[in-house]
Amino acid sequence: MPRRGDNIRKRTDGRWEGRYAVMSAEGEKRYLSVYGKTYSEVKEKLAARIYVLSRTDSPNLPAAQISGRLQVCDANFCTLMEEWLEEVSQYRKYSTYIKYKKLCIRHIQPLFSSDKLSRMSNSRIQAQLATLEVSDSTRQSVLAAVKQTLRYAEKQYGYPMPAITNCNSSLQKKVSSIEIMNRTEQAKLIQFLYNNMNNSKAGIYLCLFTGLRLGEICSLKWADIDQESGLLHVNRTVQRIESKEGPAKTTLLETPPKSVFSKRDIPISDTLLSMLTEFRQEGQEYFLQKNKPMEPRTYQNHFKKYLEEINVPNYNFHILRHTFATNCIDSGMDVKCLSEILGHSNVQITLNRYVHPSMDTKRKYLNALSADYGQFCGQI
Repeated sequence: MPRRGDNIRKRTDGRWEGRYAVMSAEGEKRYLSVYGKTYSEVKEKLAARIYVLSRTDSPNLPAAQISGRLQVCDANFCTLMEEWLEEVSQYRKYSTYIKYKKLCIRHIQPLFSSDKLSRMSNSRIQAQLATLEVSDSTRQSVLAAVKQTLRYAEKQYGYPMPAITNCNSSLQKKVSSIEIMNRTEQAKLIQFLYNNMNNSKAGIYLCLFTGLRLGEICSLKWADIDQESGLLHVNRTVQRIESKEGPAKTTLLETPPKSVFSKRDIPISDTLLSMLTEFRQEGQEYFLQKNKPMEPRTYQNHFKKYLEEINVPNYNFHILRHTFATNCIDSGMDVKCLSEILGHSNVQITLNRYVHPSMDTKRKYLNALSADYGQFCGQI
């Protein structure tokens, strides 16, 4: 069966076939084919064949069809990306637009500034991405922006999008070992926060017990804490990004959470709820400050200062989220439940990124296994 949007199918002999239309001298439409061993190979051949036809004065194509394809095939890829970015600015969050705009300026334009759309094959893209000296995450984001621009060209101009592999051997996403706070460090931090607690310390305490992200705690309002139902509603996040006035100026922007799954309700215990409400002041709208969200960088610095005071390593704020997730798994929480509390789209994200069994947990299970084997030995 052909894939949706393509005229490509797998034949009974195992090969892939792609068909394209041409016009005969008599004005009749007929179909020709290209073949290959894989779907990706055929899609590239098909795109190349259509491009070659559009560059000729052959009577096999109507003049209007030739001029339309010629225009988009000859277009500079980065120019098309600017068009796509304009569309992003109209229909996506401003923070998303800024993210893609920075990727374009810093990485994509230097890589593909002289490339025409017709040159953007899978092999060309992968070869250029391999030259980037950036993190795997940034490289994947660059690839996503390139693919979305090609998808835009296909949607707007009918230019067949080449099949782009998500990653090759140089782009394989590595599951890195992410640090969590050990039990001793957690105990020191909790005792420090609990003694002489204020709003700032209470916010960090809350993150350690709910897994909130930095932007989510900085934009948390008292209205988001439902005392009757014992729920914490995550409705927004905040980040500092480039303002519309230009890169020299930035603004603190409140937006909906990271994704549709990030807008969630988290149950909180009666004890935690009672402790939090002690710090609410008359007329205070936000949890950390009176009438505006906290600057994330400022709150990150608060956290690092606390760690320094208790002689704990200089961790990033996000370690609270990792530690929370690992503690939940260690205490027996099922992954689906944890995934929803963290606001993930699926449980694989939770498992791969946030669940890091501690050495104590591994030792507990292996000791239990040894005890079972010991019973067998005693029966022999």
